[in-house]
Amino acid sequence: MAPHPVVQAIIDLSAGAVGGAACVFSGQPLDTAKVKMQTFPTMYRGFVHCFMSTYRQMGVRGLYQGTTPALMANIAENSVLFMSYGFCQQVIRLAAGLPSETVLSDMQKACAGSVASIFSSLVLCPTELVKCRLQAMYEMEASGKISKSHNTVWSVVKSIMKTEGFVGFFNGLTTTIAREVPGYFCFFGAYELCRSTFAEHMKCDKDDIGVLPIIFSGGLGGGCLWLVVYPMDCVKSRIQVMSMTAKQGGFFKTLMTIARTEGVRALYSGLTPTMVRTFPANGALFLGYEASRKFMMKQFDS
Repeated sequence: MAPHPVVQAIIDLSAGAVGGAACVFSGQPLDTAKVKMQTFPTMYRGFVHCFMSTYRQMGVRGLYQGTTPALMANIAENSVLFMSYGFCQQVIRLAAGLPSETVLSDMQKACAGSVASIFSSLVLCPTELVKCRLQAMYEMEASGKISKSHNTVWSVVKSIMKTEGFVGFFNGLTTTIAREVPGYFCFFGAYELCRSTFAEHMKCDKDDIGVLPIIFSGGLGGGCLWLVVYPMDCVKSRIQVMSMTAKQGGFFKTLMTIARTEGVRALYSGLTPTMVRTFPANGALFLGYEASRKFMMKQFDS
C-alpha cells in the first residue's frame, strides 16, 4: 500500500534534505575553488593553484567558506527538488492516464526531474547568491572591487538588504532556471538509466542494487548535468558576485561580455574541480536520499 500523498511528500522532502547535507559536506572545498575560478579566471593558474592558494591564505576554513549558506541552499533545493520530483511523477501518470502505482520509464522520470527543478530554483537562488559572494569575498577585496569584505552570512545578508533590497536576493534567478531545467533532465535521466542498467545486469530491483552502484549512478548523473550546463553556471556565478559592486547585466549580456572580452574558455573556468567534486558529492546526495527514503518508507509500512 502506497503512503498518503502528504506523507509521501514529507518523506521525499526529508530524504532530499538528508541528501543535500551529505552533498555539501563531501564537496564544499571543491565548490569553493569552482566559484573562485569562475569569478576570477585570470587570478589562478588552475584548480590546484586556486585550491592551495585558498588554503595558504585562510586555511581549511577558507575552503569551507560559505558552508552555512551552502547547507541552507542544498537542503532547501534538494528538499523541494525531490518533493517536487515525486509530485511531478504523479502529474505525468495522471496526464498519461496511468494508475498511481505505475513505474515510469527513465525518460518520463527525467522529464519529471526537469520540471521539478523550476520549483527548487526559487529557493536555491537566494541562498546560492549568499554562498557565492562569501566564497569570492577575498578576491573581490584583493582586486579592489570592494573596499571592505564581509565574512559572515549575516553581514552579507544585511549588505544585500541595504543596497539592493529583497529583490537583490534573486539576482541570477533567470540564469539559475535556465541552468536547472536542462541540467536536471540530464541529471535524473542519467541517474535512472544507470540504475536500470545495474538492476538489469544484477537481475534485481532498482532499489536493491547496493551502495556502490547508487554512488556511481549519482556521480554519473552529476557529471552529465555539469557538462551540459557549466557555461550557464559560470554566468550565474559572475552575475551573483559582480552585482555586489554595481548593476550587473542579465544572462545574455553577461554571457556575450565574457565570451567577447575573455574568450569562450573563460566560461569553463573551474570545470576541473567541478568534475572532480561531482562524483563524491552527487554520489553522497543520492546515497543519502535513497537510504533515508527507504528507511522512512519501511517505518511507514511497519
